[in-house]
Amino acid sequence: MQKPDAPLVCTHRTHTPVLTTGREKSWYNTAMLKHRVITAALGIPIIMLAVWLGAPWFSLLMAAAAFVGTYEFYRMGGLDRRDHLLHLGLLWALALVLSPHYAHRGPGALPMVITAAMLISLIYLLRSPTRADAFRNWAWIVVGALYVGWMLSHWLDLRSLEDGRNWVYLTILTVFANDTGAFFVGRALGRHKLAPAISPAKTREGAAGGLVCAILGAIVIALVLSLVSEYTFVYWQIIVLGIIVSLFAQLGDLVESLLKRNTGTKESGGLLPGHGGVLDRFDSIIFVGAVVYYYVMWII
Repeated sequence: MQKPDAPLVCTHRTHTPVLTTGREKSWYNTAMLKHRVITAALGIPIIMLAVWLGAPWFSLLMAAAAFVGTYEFYRMGGLDRRDHLLHLGLLWALALVLSPHYAHRGPGALPMVITAAMLISLIYLLRSPTRADAFRNWAWIVVGALYVGWMLSHWLDLRSLEDGRNWVYLTILTVFANDTGAFFVGRALGRHKLAPAISPAKTREGAAGGLVCAILGAIVIALVLSLVSEYTFVYWQIIVLGIIVSLFAQLGDLVESLLKRNTGTKESGGLLPGHGGVLDRFDSIIFVGAVVYYYVMWII
């Protein structure tokens, strides 16, 4: 049995320390929270400014997030960074996330991009027909481009709507409210595991806290937007939006947790101190952008 005062031991390939005493865990949690706050303080103003300016700045932000997030996804799957198939997947993800800028130019524009990527990638497999993992890697490339690139493209669709700036502000700030509520309520009151087989740290209390904060946050944000712009809203629509955002933000978080567990990865990357990689931070918005876009289009 390991002694209570044993030193930190790094056992994971991401070099995340295994904490063995209460004092070490307290220090690590405090340092992690500090890094989270600093990263958020630097990152949120950039996101808010990009949303305000719209194209091309918001598009460039989403393209950068899709590029790095897709790369992290491929590396989690064990793909070699020198593999040309990985490079093709990154280009495909960029083409998908930026598709709102060209899809309207003709009914065949987006299908042509998808078809070309499928054909080129499958033909490329013929270069190494004896590789046992050839089709596995190809499938991983396709899924990564769709999961990150295609899903994040809906944020550009949402921004392009009439009053799209306010919809993006409302949605993304509600995501932040959900994440913040789930984090702090879970730390303070969490007792019952939400999905222990997927993410042992998440609790039902944290999920409930995220839901409540998302609903209240959505109402407050909508009120503020109505004061500083011509934005108008109906309360029940905003309450439903808060529920939708919280539900799919937490589902997106669980999906990425399952992905990391299945690939034996602690964090998707280390680009964002206190958060990990881009996928670790953007996992909760990947689903939300698409669902809110269709909610606004079909319901509101």
